[in-house]
Amino acid sequence: MDVKTVATVFAAVCRAALGHKPLLGVISGGAGGPPPLAVLLGGSLALIASTLMAVVFGEALLRVVRPEYLQLGAAVVFLVVGVLVGVEALRGLRG
Repeated sequence: MDVKTVATVFAAVCRAALGHKPLLGVISGGAGGPPPLAVLLGGSLALIASTLMAVVFGEALLRVVRPEYLQLGAAVVFLVVGVLVGVEALRGLRG
């Protein structure tokens, strides 16, 4: 197993998840008093399932798209989503 890849992906997912909707869902799920272990298990299984779907989808895409184009496309999507979120946040600040 490639430990460097595991650590890189772990850090990227943790950084991306902080303050994001899935994390907020887990926080709100645990706020009502259910057993913390059940909330942990549910959140963990959801992250595992979504990661599995992303890996399978990514592997399928790599069969038809060169890795460089896939990385470029992911970067463009990331930037576009970031700009859209920023615009939405600015609109919210204006009232």
